[in-house]
Amino acid sequence: MEAAALAATFDIQNPPPGFAEDPFPVYAALREHAPLKRFADGSVMLSRWADLDRVYRDAGLFSSDKKREFGEKYGEATPLFRHHTTSLVFNDPPLHTRVRRIMVGAMTPRAVAAMEPALVVLVDRLLDGLAAKGEADLIEDFAAAIPIEVIGNLFAMPHEERGPLRDWSLAILGALEPVLTPEQEARGHEAVTAFTAYLRDLAASRRARPGDPETDVLTRLMAGERGEALSEEELLQNCVFILNAGHETTTNLIGNALQLLHEHPDEARRLRETPALLAPMVEEVLRLQSSNQLGNRITTGEAEFHGERLASGTRIHLCIAAANRDPRQFPDPERFDVGRSPNRHLGFGGGPHTCVGFTLARMEGRIAIGRFLERFPDYRLLPGAKRGGRIRFRGFASLPARLA
Repeated sequence: MEAAALAATFDIQNPPPGFAEDPFPVYAALREHAPLKRFADGSVMLSRWADLDRVYRDAGLFSSDKKREFGEKYGEATPLFRHHTTSLVFNDPPLHTRVRRIMVGAMTPRAVAAMEPALVVLVDRLLDGLAAKGEADLIEDFAAAIPIEVIGNLFAMPHEERGPLRDWSLAILGALEPVLTPEQEARGHEAVTAFTAYLRDLAASRRARPGDPETDVLTRLMAGERGEALSEEELLQNCVFILNAGHETTTNLIGNALQLLHEHPDEARRLRETPALLAPMVEEVLRLQSSNQLGNRITTGEAEFHGERLASGTRIHLCIAAANRDPRQFPDPERFDVGRSPNRHLGFGGGPHTCVGFTLARMEGRIAIGRFLERFPDYRLLPGAKRGGRIRFRGFASLPARLA
């Protein structure tokens, strides 16, 4: 199908077959032929970098508050509604400002740098396990294990209690897809209920025996910042948010990087020869294979894009994956270039809602991928790789590899 027709017929509620595996031809068509794409439900999609950058910078006109949308999607007084309408990412000031200030205080560059030695030990231990196997799933045995342990450490969770975290996270974030089956929605509600019950008990034990607020994020969140404190519900739901956001996106970053480097051996060789390129390589993976592919906003007043007027209350799908390949912003945007500079990708969002944990995510990606390549420079992916099958988040559910 030619690009113009592809853009004209695209429906986010009913995407074409194979879209989740390879959405990029559709996104390219939208960028060129329908940079403001209208859908039957009244929502629109933006796909150019400059448009997303504008939206991210103007948090007044383009709101992150999702109470109306999630009320329609999940029903009010449901676990998913309570979670998403209380967490940082789907709120405007004053709640967003208050919660973000407390989180930023717990995620300073100094605090993140202090985590590096333990992260190196964790990654090396996982690499030892891969070496012993010879063949392994790079998601289950490596990429997914890293953020679970890092975030578990941030909250000082007992190691024996971390088992359910990944499944809870996948169920809750999976319920953010544009279209849900009843089973997906039910799993999301169940996961929020189980997760918050666990965190309520953990918070109670931490109140009885507080940790060091410089290293224990839960103790820091309970103590608050500048005289401000979170309510019990705000505390629990934003702990769920931190654990989910830090897990899924970092797992995807590491898995996507190992797949891209395997498919581009010259770039992998370049990276091994010049380790200083590890940091820009992480940014390039976040650009080319954005862990988070879609964002959302709602207009609080009239707005205009490409000569078309949007009424107040219009829901906007922000196509991060399309914007990050916009040739107006990135020369030769389809090329994987581990040294790309500048690289103003939108993988961490932008404006007041820029990802709180971006420093930690970058460090995890740099150390995990760098040490993996040092240990297994000749790794080979095997048949059986499986994408996650979701539209909003892009990563692998399984990535089999031979390591020697």
